[in-house]
Amino acid sequence: MKILMLGWELPPHNSGGLGVACLNLSRALAKDGAEIDFVVPYEATHEDITFMRVLSASHLDPLFRYGIGAYDTKYIEDLIIPDVRIPDAISQDQISIRHIQKTYCDFVEKYLMEYRPDLVHAHDWLTFEAGVLAKKNFGIPLVAHVHATEFDRAGGNGGNPLVHEIEYEGLTLADKILAVSESTKRIIEEKYGIPGEKIDVVYNSLDETFLNSVYSLDSEEYLYLRQLKSAGFTIVSTVGRFTIQKGLSHLLRAAAKAVRKNPKLLFVFAGDGEERNELVARAAELGISKNVIFTGFIRGKQLRDIYELSDVFVMSSISEPFGLTALEAAHHGDVLILTKQSGVSEVIRSSLKYDFWDENKLANAILSVANSPALRETLKDGIRAEYQKISWGDVAQKCLNAYNNIKHKRV
Repeated sequence: MKILMLGWELPPHNSGGLGVACLNLSRALAKDGAEIDFVVPYEATHEDITFMRVLSASHLDPLFRYGIGAYDTKYIEDLIIPDVRIPDAISQDQISIRHIQKTYCDFVEKYLMEYRPDLVHAHDWLTFEAGVLAKKNFGIPLVAHVHATEFDRAGGNGGNPLVHEIEYEGLTLADKILAVSESTKRIIEEKYGIPGEKIDVVYNSLDETFLNSVYSLDSEEYLYLRQLKSAGFTIVSTVGRFTIQKGLSHLLRAAAKAVRKNPKLLFVFAGDGEERNELVARAAELGISKNVIFTGFIRGKQLRDIYELSDVFVMSSISEPFGLTALEAAHHGDVLILTKQSGVSEVIRSSLKYDFWDENKLANAILSVANSPALRETLKDGIRAEYQKISWGDVAQKCLNAYNNIKHKRV
C-alpha cells in the first residue's frame, strides 16, 4: 500500500511528541510493507531514515519553525496570500504559519499531479488542509489522525476559530479518523459532532529509541541531581512545552504545599515555552525557588538522564490527548502521577491519578510516594508491566485495518 503521510515534524527536528509518534508509526507501517512518502514543511535530508522517503515542502531551515507559533495557535491569522508559495522577497520575520501551510498545500498538489498514493494520512490541523485538498481535487481517501485538538491546546475552552474551522473540515471530510485516546474521541464527537463509528482509538506506544537508552552520565543536570539524591532528595520531574494546556501553574502550587511538609523535594521542569518567565516568577513568589530547576529545552541523552534520576514523573495537563513523555518516564522506572484528563492514564492504570485542578490531592500523592519506598516499588512494578503491553506494531496493525476498511468500502 502506498501512503502519502503528512506531518509537521520528524526527529531530530521536533519540538514535542507529535514528531516522535509520526516517526515510530511510519517505521512500524513500513515493517508491515507500506510504502511511505512523508512530507515535512522544512528542508532537511533525514539521512538516518531509510524506511521511507522524506520530502521537503519548502527551503526553510527546520529550526526556524519553532519561532512561528506552530503550536501556539492564538497568534495564527487567516492570511489570504495570492501567491501560495512563500514569496522569494519576503523576510523570515514576515513568514507566518499560514504562509508555510499554503506552501505545503502547493507542494502536495504538485506531488499528486505526478504520483497517486492509495491514501493520504494527515496528522493534526497543521496538515489537514493539504489532506482535504487531496480528497477534494484528486479523490484520494483521507485518514485524519488527531494527536490534539484546538480545545486541548486552549486548555479545554475557546481557542482559535480558524483552527477550529480547519479541524472541522478535515474531520468531516475524512474517510476515517484516528484518535490517540478515548478522551480525544469524546472531544471530537461532542465538540465537532462527528459520529463515533467514524473514529478509531489508536493509543501511542513508547519511542523505540528509549528501549535501548543511552545516557550521558556527565551532563550538568545528571551530576547535580545525583548529588541531591545522595543527600536524600526525592526528584520530581515534568517534561513538555510550557503552555496553558500543561497545567504547570497548578503543579507549582502543589509543589509549594508539598515542600512545606517535606523540604527534601526537588522539582525539575524540563522544557520551554510562552509561560516560562511566568513560572519562574511564580516559583519565587511561592518561596520554592531553591526546590525548583528549570532546565530549558533538552532532548536525547540529557533528557534520559533526567528520567533516570527522577523518582516521580508528573503530567499535570489540563487536557492531554495522550502524553508520550509519561511512557518515556515509565521506561526509566519513574512512578507516574497523571491527571485524569490525560489519555495515557487510560492505559497506565497503576499510576496515581487526580483532576488537574486538585492541587491538594497532587501534593498528597507526591508526599505519599516520597515518604513510602514500599509504595514506590509497588507502583513502579505495576506501571512497567502495563506500558510493556503496548507496541507500535499493534498501532500499525490498527492503522492498516482502517486503511483496508476504507479500500473495501470504495471498491
